[in-house]
Formats: sequence, structure tokens, C-alpha cells
Amino acid sequence: MKAGVVVFPGSNCDHDCFYVLNKIFNIDTVFLWHKDRNLNNVDLIVLPGGFSFGDYLRCGAIANLSPIMNSVVDFAGKGGYVLGICNGFQILTESGLLPGFLMMNSSLNFICKDVYVKIMNNSLPFTKNYQKKEVTNIPIAHKDGNYYAGTSIYKSLKNNNQIIFQYCDVNGIITEDSNPNGSIGNIAGIVNIKGNVLGMMPHPERLADNVLGGREAYPLFQSIIDFLDGEV
Repeated sequence: MKAGVVVFPGSNCDHDCFYVLNKIFNIDTVFLWHKDRNLNNVDLIVLPGGFSFGDYLRCGAIANLSPIMNSVVDFAGKGGYVLGICNGFQILTESGLLPGFLMMNSSLNFICKDVYVKIMNNSLPFTKNYQKKEVTNIPIAHKDGNYYAGTSIYKSLKNNNQIIFQYCDVNGIITEDSNPNGSIGNIAGIVNIKGNVLGMMPHPERLADNVLGGREAYPLFQSIIDFLDGEV
């Protein structure tokens, strides 16, 4: 398989994602510049974290206007797999590939710390190497990670098992105190109805190598790689 990491002006986790895919998992990985339209025949696209275009106007709004996003939307529409992390999640909501939107944390502060999340759906290519309701520890680093969706969208997300990660405590209990940013339903990550586009605020690339202090997020990358290797 082959993976592509999109680079926008202001991306700062692009090399982290590249390192995990290319050096840890030995996947053929390329950088995709935001002004390009050619996806170089990749099987997986990663929209990394960072501050694309300085987060001016609204997080992810300007990045969504980059030429490559037309190709990403087309790729996803044809069933291609896309992972958006932090700012990448924001871009996915701006593009319409995922419902809802991300707004400023309820504390109005930038938050950088490890959090516990519960795996709510392990039937997807992105999560099949996790156990259902498994609790894992993944870092967050954002100021605009407060996920919101209207009542009908939120209900649809729950009914269709599109809520993939929820913030919780160490015992897996979903509480208000374990919600770092005020997200509706403690949502940390969602998937589209087809299951091929995943957006999440936590940073799995920051905890997928023992040199970084642990491999709690290793199964996420291993899951999608195993799945795509079986397809390619």
C-alpha cells in the first residue's frame, strides 16, 4: 500500500505522521503539497495536525479551499480512506466529509495533555485491532477541539455507530470531568456513514512508538494498514 500526508502552510505534525507510516510501519509514504491535485495513487490520505494557514478566519476553513481538497473529496467519495487528525479533523468538517464542526474549547484555553478515550466502535478498518470499549491513552493539543453537531446530526451519529472515540476516565466512565474541551457527548472522534473517513482530535502519531513513551495508538495505524494491505 501507499500513503500520502497532505502538507498545508502551517502544518506541524506532517513529519510526525510521515515518520510513523514510513519508518515504523515501513509503508511507502509521500508528502502531498496543498496546491497539487495529483494524489500519486495513494491508498490512504492523512490530513495532519497543525495550524493550517495560521487558523485565520476559522480553523480549517482556508485549507479546505486548497486545490488538493477537491481531489481528497473525490478520493473519499469513491471509497478512499482518509484520516484527519486535530486540524485535519477540522478540515474534514469544513469540507463536508464529516458532519458537525469544531469550535473553541469550553475553557477558552489551549490544552496539551494526555487523555483517556474509549473505543466505541471496533468494527471499522481504523479500529479493528482494538477491543470494543477498550480504554486507551492518547495526547491532545488543541484550542478548537470542542465538537458540536445539531440534535438531528448527533442522534444520527449515535444511531449509526459513527462515534468512534469518546473522552472518558481511566476506568472508561464517560463523565463531564473527563471531557477536556466541552465536546457534545464527549466526542473525540467520528467517522462518516461509509466508514472510510475518520476525524479525531487526539494525536495517535504522538504515541505510536516506544521512543515517544508508549504505543497506545499503534493499533490504529496497524488496523488500517492491515486492512489496506489486504485490499491492495
